[in-house]
Amino acid sequence: MTDERACALQRSHAASDGNLWRIAAHFEKREFCARSVVARLVLLILIVLSALIPGVAGQQTGNTPIAFEGATLIDGTGGPAIVKSVLVIQGDRIVAVGKHGKVRYPKTARVIDAQGKTIIPGLINAHGHLGLVVGAAQRADGYTAVNVETELLQYEQYGVTSMLSLGLNRDLLYDIRAQQQTGEVGGASIFTADRGLGVPDGIPPLAVGSDQIYRPATPEDARADVQAMASRHADIVKLWLDDSYGKYPKMQPAIYKAIIDECRNRGLRVAAHVFYLNDAKALVRDGVDVLAHSVRDRDLDSDFIKMVKGNGVLYIPTLTVDESFFVFAEHPELMSDSFFELATSPELLKMLKSREYRDKVESDPNLPKYKAALDTGMRNLKTLSDAGAHIAFGTDSGAFPARIPGWAEHHELELMVRAGLTPTQALTAATRGSAAVLGVSDRGTLEAGKRADFLVLAANPLNDIRNTRKIVAVWHGGREVKPRVAAPALEQ
Repeated sequence: MTDERACALQRSHAASDGNLWRIAAHFEKREFCARSVVARLVLLILIVLSALIPGVAGQQTGNTPIAFEGATLIDGTGGPAIVKSVLVIQGDRIVAVGKHGKVRYPKTARVIDAQGKTIIPGLINAHGHLGLVVGAAQRADGYTAVNVETELLQYEQYGVTSMLSLGLNRDLLYDIRAQQQTGEVGGASIFTADRGLGVPDGIPPLAVGSDQIYRPATPEDARADVQAMASRHADIVKLWLDDSYGKYPKMQPAIYKAIIDECRNRGLRVAAHVFYLNDAKALVRDGVDVLAHSVRDRDLDSDFIKMVKGNGVLYIPTLTVDESFFVFAEHPELMSDSFFELATSPELLKMLKSREYRDKVESDPNLPKYKAALDTGMRNLKTLSDAGAHIAFGTDSGAFPARIPGWAEHHELELMVRAGLTPTQALTAATRGSAAVLGVSDRGTLEAGKRADFLVLAANPLNDIRNTRKIVAVWHGGREVKPRVAAPALEQ
């Protein structure tokens, strides 16, 4: 076992249990994990302890059919829930789903009593990031296999079974993706936008390595960058078109048009970071496939709505993005439960609860702009949803410390409902809608032949969207994963 893999294994086991997670936090740095005799001893102890905790490492089901009986089932299609349902899985696939009494399965099947529970598809985050945050800081040296694999495990333990790392990736993500596909690495299933294309001396203004982003100066450079990403088999391409409230130069039209055109030539779809309505219009007109953020400078007009619907553009609201700049300073009560606490490192939790952090937020001259952007984004989401546009789901979690993988996705669902969507609409966006962003048809809904990616909940999110947090079990590719914060268990 390599030093790096040993450290990742230490963290993966520790992350499955709240107390072990706190112990492992003392061995956060890769150098310590690789070199310390004490860390190796802790690794051995954690592995032994985790073996004694049922479900920590995930239960492999083999080829025995498993039937979940009696749950209310929300299938992700947007249709009505199935009361007293039966969901049958075998291996990594769903083989049957329907009303109790209407679904047949072998007598040899393992039957799980799910009465009183609700089953929903696994959440799909179509806009997240990996390896950018270490502890309480966004750092250029954070993109390591250890950190990436730890974040993937956290997503999974919070019910996010697939995630799209939308830019700022190192090439090692392809190695991790390949290892996932052979079963060597766990966590949320990876989709990647490779490095993405930003602006020289401009957006995104993040601390990342030169091998994590392209910043083309000419259309020819942009085409070459797209070709390089295509050669590595990126799932989608990302571009940034924004100026951060006028602080940075924007990408020139000739460059983003070259990006979109070259992606068409290479069979790749394009997602765009946007803020302004006029920029979003230009991108949709030129053929962009996904708007990776809300339009937030002003309310949408009828021309834009018609363009989005007519072109089949997928719209990811990411309401948590603007709220994350101030919400924890203004609403510290959000940080008071274990569902939040166990998603954060001790360093981050301490920072977010500090007086210094609150003072920094309160004195930020952009604070009124963030709040206005959130309000506008929420109105525009409701407008597009009412118009029948394709709504997907993402959070930008992992980009900055206050955008917390796993927790952010459940909070985003709450914000979408607060914006005026029904719980069914929000859940459909977070499942079927995001599967469309990934360009896959094997997940996102609970139907025969689809992947066995689903959550068992202790309460119905159609009654209260916050019930998505009451996770009894996560099933990912037919494998049971212990949630980071578990609700009462199922009877078997």
